[in-house]
Amino acid sequence: MLDWLYNIIGHVLVWIHSGLTIVGLNPDSGWAWGLSIVLLTCLMRLLMVPLFVKQMNTQRKMQEVQPKIMKLRERYKHDKERLQRESMKLYQESGTNPIMGCLPLLLQMPVFFALFSVLRSVAEGKVQFGFTQELADSAREALIFHAPIAAQFNTPADELRALGATDPIMAKVVIAIACVVMGVTTFLTMRQSIKRSIAQQPDNPMMQTQKIMMYMAPAFGLFGLMMPIGVLVYWVTSNVWTMVQQHFLYRNQPAPGTDESSKGSSSKGSAKGMLGRKKAPETAPEPVEQPKIERKQPKKQTRSKRGGGAK
Repeated sequence: MLDWLYNIIGHVLVWIHSGLTIVGLNPDSGWAWGLSIVLLTCLMRLLMVPLFVKQMNTQRKMQEVQPKIMKLRERYKHDKERLQRESMKLYQESGTNPIMGCLPLLLQMPVFFALFSVLRSVAEGKVQFGFTQELADSAREALIFHAPIAAQFNTPADELRALGATDPIMAKVVIAIACVVMGVTTFLTMRQSIKRSIAQQPDNPMMQTQKIMMYMAPAFGLFGLMMPIGVLVYWVTSNVWTMVQQHFLYRNQPAPGTDESSKGSSSKGSAKGMLGRKKAPETAPEPVEQPKIERKQPKKQTRSKRGGGAK
């Protein structure tokens, strides 16, 4: 079903490898094939930068509607269907799409599986996905720090030697180190993102679940034991790209209430900024109610009293 994607990934990988060969790298070396995977990863992530920016804007809008969502949860806590309907209505009115928050990850996973399938095909020596027999053999036997690019941690020693590894134990050590690096970078990437989410939505009920997933991230390194080292290169490169990308974008758009946001607002308080800033309108003082003075009307006197003094 995804053969069309496998063909795209395979052909792009071959084209990048051909370009590196032109600039002087040995076409059969691990550097040529390893850099091909790194550049393929950077190209895919570069194409997804607009989606990541869209994800940040979605998170900001989600933060703005969060108080209204909390009110809806309190009002319709006994009516889940009405709560879901009203929440979707609120999202539509505010122009917020919660799916955009995970769209970059959803689009990245097919690329990951495509590269995994291409490298597995290379390990089996198959001629498909843009690889000729010569290219398949070249990639299959390329070594990245003594580890064949198509080798996994559970690959038998005999197969590792057949793939060109001179020291199977060293090859497994290299793959194990790559798995550790993969788990650590995954943890740091998630920690960076969750720290931002906490600053934006401190009352998010899903935050505890996200923290648990963050501390389980190093366990992803165990899954790396079943992946070719070429896929581990892709994963680590993608994690490093994500950390750098998030650092620059988060710095330019700091979450409200964070230290970066307060620093940004204080920097605007320079002389130039103070001159260009409009003075906030002063509120008019509330009128003080003056006490009412009651005027006493003179009592009406009879004629006899008015003339009582005359004799």
